[in-house]
This record gives sequence, C-alpha cells and structure tokens, in this order.
Amino acid sequence: MTVLVTGVAGFIGSHLARALLDRGEQVIGIDTLNDYYDPALKAARLARLRGRNAFAFERLDVSDRTAILGLAEAHPEITRVVHLAAQAGVRYSLENPFAYIDANVMGQQVMIEACRRLPRCAHFVYASSSSVYGANSKLPFSVEDPVDHPVSLYAATKRAGELMAYTAAHLYRLPSTGLRFFTVYGPWGRPDMSAYIFTDAIFKGRPITIFNQGDMRRDFTYIDDIVAGTLNALDRPPADRGEAPPQRIYNLGNHKSEDLMRFIAVLEAACGKEAIKAFGPMQPGDVKETYADIAASRRDLGFEPHTSIDEGLPRFVAWYRDYHKI
Repeated sequence: MTVLVTGVAGFIGSHLARALLDRGEQVIGIDTLNDYYDPALKAARLARLRGRNAFAFERLDVSDRTAILGLAEAHPEITRVVHLAAQAGVRYSLENPFAYIDANVMGQQVMIEACRRLPRCAHFVYASSSSVYGANSKLPFSVEDPVDHPVSLYAATKRAGELMAYTAAHLYRLPSTGLRFFTVYGPWGRPDMSAYIFTDAIFKGRPITIFNQGDMRRDFTYIDDIVAGTLNALDRPPADRGEAPPQRIYNLGNHKSEDLMRFIAVLEAACGKEAIKAFGPMQPGDVKETYADIAASRRDLGFEPHTSIDEGLPRFVAWYRDYHKI
C-alpha cells in the first residue's frame, strides 16, 4: 500500500518514512525544504531516503492547493496520509504569525481536501501538539481536558487543525486521527529544540539560556517511541458506525514529566562537559510544565514508550558528534 507523508524531510517525518519503508510500504514524501532552520539538515535526512526503490519525493508546499490536489489526482493509489508538515516553534510564531496560518491552517485544509479526492484513502493521520493544552493547570494532560485557552498562535493553529479534521470526519466521513506529540527529541532532531540547542552550546562553549529560572518540566519523548505510536495509530483507523464522526485524538508522550535541570545534567554527562548556564524569565507563549496522560493511547493503540532521557539523550549526543564530526 502507498502512504503519503508530508514534512518527510523533517525530524519526525524522515524517521517515520524510514520505518514505513522498512516494513515494505510504498512512500510518497513531500516537503517544501524551507529555511526555518538549516536546510542542509533537511537535505541530509532526505538523502537517507533517496535511493530506496519504494520512495518517491516531490518538493511541494502543503498550502499550495493546486500542486497538492494535482498530486492527489496523479496518485490515486495512495491509501493513507500522514500529515506532519507544519510551521513549528512556539516562539517564532511571535515573529512570523502568517507563516503559521499558511502552513498549519491552510495546509491542514488542503490536505483534507486532497484526502477527499483520493478514491482509496482510508485514514488521515495528522500531527497536533501538546501545546494545545495551553494554560491548563491540571496534570497530566488528558485528551478529555478542555483545550480552549491556547497561549501561543502555534497552539491555536494546532487546535484549529483538530477542529477542521473533526468537521471533515462529520461532513465527509473521513477517518482521521490526531496525535498530540510531547517534546520529541533524538537523532536527527530539530536545531530549534532544547536537546540540540543545549548540546550545541555546550560543545561550542556558549551559555545556555534557562527560562523561568530553571523551574520548568517537560514530557520529553524519544523519536523511536513517537514513530512506533504513529505507526500503531496509522494501522488503526477509527471505525465509522454511522453515528459519531470517525475521528480520534491521542497523546503521544513519555508519561513522565522531567525537571529541566535534570535534563541538562544528563546532557552534560553525555557531552562530558558542563554547560555555562544563564537564567532568564518565562518566555511569552511558553508553559511551565507538560505531562501526557497516555491511558487512551495505551488502550486503543497499544502505545508503550520505552526510552528514558538517560538512554535517549546519550544517543542524541552520539548522533550530534557524528553529524558535526566532533
């Protein structure tokens, strides 16, 4: 069967595409290869996929409705879509808000319309984010919790995407599954995420800025666990029994909220160097703590994260050393 993966040169997308290829799927990947962060890293991820007989790549922007709908028309063999392409980052949404509307809102609707035009599309899986929980103070975050107080535009666009998928499931009976990812890290990770930022600064002798004076906690989730959960979701489309819309939303997290200072200590040990620490206030749009309730994911998807930061961060640092020839 053929799976369309958007954001295939991204961190999660490239890992997911490899996993799909490894289990014998045909994969069509699309990505715009924009310069939000170093395009060379995206190209290097993509290079690991090119040359695989079952992989095809097209450089497309998910917000370009003409190009995406043309792709759907040209590939009626696509049976499932995993939509991971998005404008990422909470803080950048304060600088360039229109990029989030284009990629995350328009892009979501374009991909929904593409699914409607694919005659064999049986499942639309899309990336949401733990950021949708916004100002919620109840922990751990459950998919049953209200999510109507976003504290960043990024979070608001991700929640909009969930509502758009619900509407499509209601109107068109498009089976859809939204996955709220919790702080994903690991080899080939994004340079704008904490593991990469801190590791890069430690090796280069630059200070790391620790927000909210270090009083922060995150549910750090290793990439292999995220890929396993996404594959499980992809293989389990919601049934349409003709009543409720065939759609679901799940948390994919490690189900463990780690203290930021411990996270840094594990990184320092893996790097063999102490970080130069500079402490600062809470940043606009940020939240103090995230923590995933994964009861529904365990029950419905068989999701079971296995990787602690004590295992995952040294693997990331080993990759970083190799990639940067340190």
